[in-house]
Amino acid sequence: MTAAAIAIEPPSNTAVLAAVDFLVAHYQDQPSLEDLAGVAGMSPFHFQRVFKERIGISPKRFGQFLTVEHAKALLTKRQSVLDTALEVGLSGPGRLHDLFVACEAMTPGEYKEEGRDLTIRWGIHEGPVGRALIGLTDRGVCWFGFVGDGEDDLALATLEEEWSLARLVHDPVATEPVARLAFLPQPERSHQRIRLLLRGTNFQIKVWQALLNVPQGAVVCYEDIAAAVGRPTASRAVGQAIGQNPVALLIPCHRVIRKSGLVHGYRWGATRKRALLAWEAGQQSAEVA
Repeated sequence: MTAAAIAIEPPSNTAVLAAVDFLVAHYQDQPSLEDLAGVAGMSPFHFQRVFKERIGISPKRFGQFLTVEHAKALLTKRQSVLDTALEVGLSGPGRLHDLFVACEAMTPGEYKEEGRDLTIRWGIHEGPVGRALIGLTDRGVCWFGFVGDGEDDLALATLEEEWSLARLVHDPVATEPVARLAFLPQPERSHQRIRLLLRGTNFQIKVWQALLNVPQGAVVCYEDIAAAVGRPTASRAVGQAIGQNPVALLIPCHRVIRKSGLVHGYRWGATRKRALLAWEAGQQSAEVA
């Protein structure tokens, strides 16, 4: 089976993604608008306009959200974000992530079956900060993994390995609505719902569900999640469970960073994690403006 992609954005989105990746990789060097436009193959004026249309903020503002200082500032503001997420989420436009995500965990018997008799429809789609392979069952989304350039077949092989006994069907038309909803700004999707089908140990499921309480635009550290699941001394085990999250973005494991503000340790790469955090910060910035 060969992976194939379907774009949900105009072709220029590919050029913007290349510029995003370049900016994330080189943000400490503060690349100029001309540098970024050159990566995208556009004039500076055209690139500035297209970037803001796709990402929601200017390239300069996006770069500011990539810094360690910004991550540290978010951490200092968190103040028991997991305990107050419900109140905060419902009092303004940044509604809780789990208002539009409904989780169903597989039973222990189903877990052992590795997807036997399950049909997974899959497609690869482009979003503001990366391409993603989505796996969809009749019971919900079972996979959402970011895909690097030239890694379509590798991404598909990973899905096949995770669900070794399932029947995979290439059907990007079926998965496109999930992609569109996942990449919408959070307030726009708060009245819609995505169902997830999760396959993991009891501990992993508990950690993944705790992540749903971290609102868009906020970050927490590993110790916060450990405390939230009643295992305050198990930060390492929590980190391992977070690293096994099979549903990127929808279960926001990218919102967990080190106490130092360091952004790393993401299943789909630190570059993608930084890009996601900056994109979400941009969405929050746009809401306030």
